[in-house]
Amino acid sequence: MSDQLQQMGERIRTLREILEIDAKDVAKRCDLSLDEYLAYEDGSKDFSFSFLSNVAGVFGVDVLDIMSGDSPKLTTACVVRKGEGFEVKRRAAYNYKHLAFTFRDKLAEPFMVTVEPGDEQKPVQHAHDGQEFNYIVKGQMTFLIGDITYILDEGDSIYFDSGVPHAMKANNDRVCKFLAIVMKKGE
Repeated sequence: MSDQLQQMGERIRTLREILEIDAKDVAKRCDLSLDEYLAYEDGSKDFSFSFLSNVAGVFGVDVLDIMSGDSPKLTTACVVRKGEGFEVKRRAAYNYKHLAFTFRDKLAEPFMVTVEPGDEQKPVQHAHDGQEFNYIVKGQMTFLIGDITYILDEGDSIYFDSGVPHAMKANNDRVCKFLAIVMKKGE
């Protein structure tokens, strides 16, 4: 269990307790079993962006509040220099850099995602409310959404309903890098 996963789990548990929401209720609202939800809280289960987005919605906080523990403070602009951003390493093969981490009340969550090639034949699909736009900056990926599979090359993009289970993997034993913009569901 990584320190980052454990810290994020502690923030989730603390938020739930502050809001006085029962763990069973949060699990149900995130479409998880109670055991799976509690594994997130204790930091023993790796976080998917789908889960983070869903639990942030339940608690009424920004995804970054859970990821970093720091609340964004800016509302005019957020500048992130080349190669920088708030880094989130969820799994060995995935590296996320949040590109608007200091901006409050975002309508979208932009990430630069780097996926290392792996052995996974068919990655596990996840879903979250809203819509998403992915633009391939480098490499090639297999993108799965529901029962559909797309091969996306550098310069290709896909815009999709992120409520449909989806996943991606790097192809050709090469790194794949893409810009992911996750848009929250309208209220």
